Amino acid sequence: MVDVDTLVREARAGRPRAVARLISLVEGASPQLREVMAALAPLTGGAYVVGLTGSPGVGKSTSTSALVTAFRKAGRRVGVLAVDPSSPFSGGALLGDRVRMSEHASDPGVYIRSMATRGHLGGLAWAAPQAIRVLDAAGCEVILVETVGVGQSEVEIAAQADTSVVLLAPGMGDGIQAAKAGILEIGDIYVVNKADRDGADATARELNHMLGLGESRAPGDWRPPIVKTVAARGEGIDEVVEALEKHRAWMEAGGELAARRARRAAGEIETIALTALRARIGDVHGDQHLSSLAAKVTEGVLDPYAAADELIAELTRG
Repeated sequence: MVDVDTLVREARAGRPRAVARLISLVEGASPQLREVMAALAPLTGGAYVVGLTGSPGVGKSTSTSALVTAFRKAGRRVGVLAVDPSSPFSGGALLGDRVRMSEHASDPGVYIRSMATRGHLGGLAWAAPQAIRVLDAAGCEVILVETVGVGQSEVEIAAQADTSVVLLAPGMGDGIQAAKAGILEIGDIYVVNKADRDGADATARELNHMLGLGESRAPGDWRPPIVKTVAARGEGIDEVVEALEKHRAWMEAGGELAARRARRAAGEIETIALTALRARIGDVHGDQHLSSLAAKVTEGVLDPYAAADELIAELTRG
């Protein structure tokens, strides 16, 4: 057992080991997780959460590192959650993102944590929402969450971030991918990275065209800007930061920021409740009861909806 109150105090004081220990308790689903979350709750709500996603190879880690540099120049404490694919052997993160951001490792105003997806779909680790809370409570003013890499389903970052940044690069077929992957619906800011390559202007034009298709925005609604960058050289990063600040100001002015955070909290509550219910299903008369219901469905004695109703009735009686 760990002293949660002491860990929280040390995390607030900026001690990275305390932050690391708290996130480890979250990732490991520690029996003290409820105690940790209760201690953190009054300390959260101050951080601006920015999600970065895009196809593998577009420069997410390089862009994240460049944004860290820009925010640090402005004097802000920055937290980074870099979600890596899980190792098929150990189940842990491959840590590639953290290696690429090693230039910030000695900066006490930056905390970088790699997290493994551990099979969780959506581009994020299942513990990401709680890890964000830890960084928020630890005094990070900006939290950058870098996803595994968006495909056609890995758009969960839109539900976890205040602002979602979608990165594309010329010559990678991202325009076509964007049209079919649904990322045109999740991006608040679009970044065409590696803009020194041939085709960058064409990629930006194509993206602008696709954003205009089916556009049904009312006056005053946010229209996602398109920013061209060369993150490896820091070019265009100030423009990305400016776009982030404008989007945050727009959300605060219209109440959208509070609404997004409320939706995020609702989703987190629902996930925790569903996880608890799944655990209880196995506790209702043990797994034998569920097996018995399954057998009745297989034999045609019950339909699956009636079987589910019976299982729910058992849960509510318990």
